[in-house]
Amino acid sequence: MGTEIELKLSLPRSALAALRRHPVLLAAPKSGNACTLENTYFDTPDLLLKKRGVALRIRRHSRRWLQTVKCSATSSGGLSQRPEWEQPYSGSFDFAAIDRPAVRKLLARHHDDLVPVFSTRFRRETRVYAPDADTRILIMIDTGELLSGDRSEPICEIELELESGKAVDLLRLAAVLAEDLPLLPDDVSKAGRGYRLLTGQVAGAARAEPSTIEPQQTPVEAFQQLAFACLRQWQANVHGAASSHEPEFIHQLRVSQRRLRSLIRLFAPALPEAFVRDWNQRLRDNASSLGGARDLDVLCDEILAPVVGTTTAEIHALTRLTDNLTSARQAKREVSSSTLNPASQGRLLLAFSAALHDLPTNNLIGAVDMHAFAALQLDAIHSRVSKRYKSARKLVPEKLHALRITLKGLRYAMEFFAPLMPGKSVARYLQSLTRTQNALGFINDLDVARTQLAQRAADDIELQLASAFVCGWHGPRYHKLSQRAVDELGALLKGKAPWHD
Repeated sequence: MGTEIELKLSLPRSALAALRRHPVLLAAPKSGNACTLENTYFDTPDLLLKKRGVALRIRRHSRRWLQTVKCSATSSGGLSQRPEWEQPYSGSFDFAAIDRPAVRKLLARHHDDLVPVFSTRFRRETRVYAPDADTRILIMIDTGELLSGDRSEPICEIELELESGKAVDLLRLAAVLAEDLPLLPDDVSKAGRGYRLLTGQVAGAARAEPSTIEPQQTPVEAFQQLAFACLRQWQANVHGAASSHEPEFIHQLRVSQRRLRSLIRLFAPALPEAFVRDWNQRLRDNASSLGGARDLDVLCDEILAPVVGTTTAEIHALTRLTDNLTSARQAKREVSSSTLNPASQGRLLLAFSAALHDLPTNNLIGAVDMHAFAALQLDAIHSRVSKRYKSARKLVPEKLHALRITLKGLRYAMEFFAPLMPGKSVARYLQSLTRTQNALGFINDLDVARTQLAQRAADDIELQLASAFVCGWHGPRYHKLSQRAVDELGALLKGKAPWHD
């Protein structure tokens, strides 16, 4: 069994000429002539191999035929390490050489059920990047298409495959290329894309992954694992937002930035000060550059949509306000889409991924007990929530907003540390936190909406009427939720924190 370590980067076809002229490519000697690779992927009719995370393909390379089996692996920032078995193909499948028993038995058991499911055909140009005696990386440029029935999808990507050196060397090389080229790291393999094409699956916005950290990890190891999960959410939503106007992609992309910044603050005692300072600011700036459209989405869908007028004048005014906001919303979406630059996001993703791989550790940090570390950090945030709670009891909007922000930090921290705190009490505590945060979220949405509606109405009497009607409609719920949120949080804070159970 071999282990394939590679980094995949997508790029537009319009950038191919610039890629081939790049100094790194010009200095890297060719490895043979460019060739056409024809690949057919096999699975059972019910796609059992896909469900088990196994890919089986037959590749034709000139007159040679190869059988390849790969297992799925977690990929972050386009960087993946997966087991691979490759051997000559003589007309029938042979799985005897696969030294992972579960994989070998799975393939052997379903040998007779295997059928072609999709194919790829692409031209590959290969160059060798060897900056020193210890590092050797294949730079492979693939252009062609995926084929499934009458459906097709273009392929235009770079694969950096490590032959010798360290995995982070792939990221460093990619970062150099990305300074001049519109590259975006991609975690979806050709097989993954082929299955999507086969099934007609459309990728939705990626949400946060549940934490899987373990007690025996050091704080730096736990941070890296959690940060890579956030990075996967970030990267997937960049891909989605670049190809779709669905607003949820931008929203979840911004969520990934908030979670990463919260994670960095949470683990700051175990991280270099320069890393904390630099990436907290860079992620803040990145999220800010993508703002604007979300507030109008909330205003239209959650604040305005439920409101129903009763008189002719109210209905007419609300219709005018709805039309006005719908136009503004569309304009903001277009601005957000144009602001999202996949190339700049790609550079940030690669830089952050390399920074994660380069994080130092030492014996002192390595000796820290994760349970103790988690409890200490949660206690600190809990204390800040308690202070904000006392300031928010008079239901002043600015104080409620500050409480909501701190409460979100506590919720994120508990989600990150959840595997260290098993038990129903933690789940109940998180449910209460989430319920209170959602209530405070609605309160903040309505406060923001008041300002937006006032600006939108300006001197227009009819729009002023509609705006006042909308705010009045939500008034009773606003006051009820404000008081309930503060009361429930007060009761929650009086109890014993579940991480001390």
